[in-house]
Amino acid sequence: MNGDRGRRASRTTALAGVLLALIGTFAATGAVPGSATGAPGDTPAVREGADPIDFVVLVDQSKSLSDKDLSREVEAAALLSQGEISERSRAAVIGFSSSEKNGQSEVREVCELTVVDKSGREHLSDCVKQLSRRDSTSMGPGTDFPAALRQALTRLKEKSRPGTPKVIFLLTDGRLDVRDSPQYGADPTSRQKEAAEQLTEELGRAREESVQIWPLGFGGEIDRAALTEMAAGGFRNGCSYLPSATPRMRVLDSSAEIDKALQETFAAARCAQVVQGSIGKPPADLNVTIPKIATDGSITVSKHDPKVTATYYDPRGKRVPTHGPFDGSTFEVTGQDGPVEALRVKNPRPGTWRVHLEAPAGHGDREVAVRAIWQGKLRSSVRLTPTSPRPGEPAVVEVRMQTRRGVVIDDPAQLKGIKVAARLSGSGFDALTVPLSDNGKAPDARAGDVMFSGRLTVPDTATGDLALTAEMTAPGVTGDQRPLNARITSGTPPVTAELSVERGNAHPGDVVKGTLGITNNGKEARRLRLALADQAAGSGLRISPATVEVAAGERKNVGFGITLGSAIASGEVGGRVTVADLDDDGRVLDNTFIGVVVEPVPTWWERWWGAVVAGAAVLLALAVFTVVQLGARRRRRDLAGVRLELRGEGAASDELTVRQGQSPGGDFHFVVDRSRGAAPSLQRGGPAAAATHRLRRTSGGEFLLRPHQGRERTLRPGEAASLGDGLEIVVHDRRSAGRPGRRDRTGDDRNRSRTGRRTAAPDRDGRGDGRRSARGEGRRDGRGGGRGRGDGGPEDRRADRREDRSADRRDGRGRPENDDRRDDRRDDRRGERRRERDAPRTSDGSSGRPPRARRHGDDGGSPPNTGEQTAGSRPFDPNF
Repeated sequence: MNGDRGRRASRTTALAGVLLALIGTFAATGAVPGSATGAPGDTPAVREGADPIDFVVLVDQSKSLSDKDLSREVEAAALLSQGEISERSRAAVIGFSSSEKNGQSEVREVCELTVVDKSGREHLSDCVKQLSRRDSTSMGPGTDFPAALRQALTRLKEKSRPGTPKVIFLLTDGRLDVRDSPQYGADPTSRQKEAAEQLTEELGRAREESVQIWPLGFGGEIDRAALTEMAAGGFRNGCSYLPSATPRMRVLDSSAEIDKALQETFAAARCAQVVQGSIGKPPADLNVTIPKIATDGSITVSKHDPKVTATYYDPRGKRVPTHGPFDGSTFEVTGQDGPVEALRVKNPRPGTWRVHLEAPAGHGDREVAVRAIWQGKLRSSVRLTPTSPRPGEPAVVEVRMQTRRGVVIDDPAQLKGIKVAARLSGSGFDALTVPLSDNGKAPDARAGDVMFSGRLTVPDTATGDLALTAEMTAPGVTGDQRPLNARITSGTPPVTAELSVERGNAHPGDVVKGTLGITNNGKEARRLRLALADQAAGSGLRISPATVEVAAGERKNVGFGITLGSAIASGEVGGRVTVADLDDDGRVLDNTFIGVVVEPVPTWWERWWGAVVAGAAVLLALAVFTVVQLGARRRRRDLAGVRLELRGEGAASDELTVRQGQSPGGDFHFVVDRSRGAAPSLQRGGPAAAATHRLRRTSGGEFLLRPHQGRERTLRPGEAASLGDGLEIVVHDRRSAGRPGRRDRTGDDRNRSRTGRRTAAPDRDGRGDGRRSARGEGRRDGRGGGRGRGDGGPEDRRADRREDRSADRRDGRGRPENDDRRDDRRDDRRGERRRERDAPRTSDGSSGRPPRARRHGDDGGSPPNTGEQTAGSRPFDPNF
């Protein structure tokens, strides 16, 4: 059991160190809860930066500690030394257990309340280590909550600062145990009862002194009821407008939840907000978003392993420094050598921040979490119309919110739950407060524009100066309560003025124009001053002219310009333009919001993208048109399908068909082969081949033939052209057929219609053998007509099958003939049979026609090997 308690004590000690480290990061964003306010009517001083916090960490150290516990305490000390704490914050660390015999004490204050500046952080880093050297002779094993709270409340009251929040973080399992402490009574039962009563008294004291108590419980034996009672017993109105800021107990179920729970607890305790970022293992890029409304923030990296390194990039992708000012913000990194690292940012740039993680080999196995805690301390820009009201006169109050960077808050979602009021104070009357709204009802001009408006009546007894202050409350947001000073006027003012600004969009460096209308009702000349109010540091705004003179009785309009600085932030420009009468102690005559929206200077692409896209579209259209035209031209010049017929002595000797891809650029080269004494044949040749001929087609479809050692000439389809040596070439082009879709053939070739049916074709001598319809020939022999693609009757089909089986079906070069050759041969046989049937019969029954010459394949025999091709036969085409 002692070991269990020792482990719990070690966890609380380690948690205290983590708590101090995280508080360091969060104190930079602290807000002053509504618990402590100044005297009524006082105007608090406006201070830049986050408000400080006073806190005490109470660590339950009941029972002894193990060696493992000691190492965790050392880790806590390292975290404390690296913790980023506001230099105006104060912290104390107190260990507690019980006192059961002489010489023992219930509490042990290892770190007194210390201002956490540079030297204070070093002191806290050293003193917290004493928690790991607990002497059992000086502290008992029990848990004395009344004594611990008493000590913490006493320290927080010392040199208490008005307006500074006070918080106690109680790390314990919640079990009160003073059964062996004689100061509470004579027996265990009475001791427990007395201690419980004293605990109630200390909680009441915390409530009276506006001290919040945030119990953090862990372990398997947590007394949840006791922790809940302690949270409810302290001060609970620190941030009444933020429900999560109400103190409550929090149970830490696992070590992985400790840092997340602490961040949420600290944020709630100081009226701030937490944004959960992404989680990943290094190397990785993690993201977290800081809203526009944030003026102070801390990005925490729970890396667990000190070897993990983090690099930070702002929403513009710029790497930010670890210390010092940069781009309008101020940075400071702490905890780089510890398990929790934090980047504190004053005036952070809103948007998504990137944290790049790296780790050496063997140190990237644990998940790293990134979170941001932020608070918005907004400036109020207040306008009163009329600027110098009379006693008893109604006036309209308008309020806008802006950050210290001068960014106007224009998103109502970021101010969800906000309550805004205007407080008017001055001489001769009691201060009065009126609520302001953004609901679009008069006097509010438009709902949801984040300009809050209201109407008030200046008291009749008012005299002299007036002070108008905007008050706001919202989750994570506080106001700076910067007053607007005005003055009561009486009678008719000698000078009146009216300001107007040309609102719209502008870029850094632009000049925004405005007009000042002046009427001088007096008898003396007046000098007026134009100025800019409620401006952020470094905004770079300038107004010109700065002074204007108006003669007595003169009425005129004067133009002015507001120059926007090159480093001005994007968004609506905050602040006001004012005009004051220098001859009347600087009495403000009028003021108006600037209201110009700044946009980043457009890049070259943003300015010209329309023209670039239009030009690209035109170029693309031209490119497509060019490609289509070139493709069409290439197809028109393509010789694929063109058939070359070689003739010698008026008879066909050979033919060659141009295949796809054989006529690049519309040129086809061929040669006449006379090798080994064979009949001349056509072969495809290259441009550099000997005795090559070239055939090409123009884009207009005209054929041009350039014979070897000859001039190029025009060649029409079907026309013979000499190649020399008694040879001629004839070009057959299916594109030039008589009807569309017909294919030109020589000899016994047959044309096909678009439907694929054969029509009649001429004989080899060109005279024809009669006609066959597209659906077959008629009943010429009285034995039935054929159907289909020119088929004969049953007798013809039986004869075809017999002859096909008996034929060798090979061409003159010994290669298997293709289907077209077989069909042509079959058509020849059928033509012969029809001519024999149609010829007049002689007395002996013969046809009277000379018998047809025996052709190769008619009787199944082999052709005579003469080494020559028969005129009119179909030679081998090497392109097949």
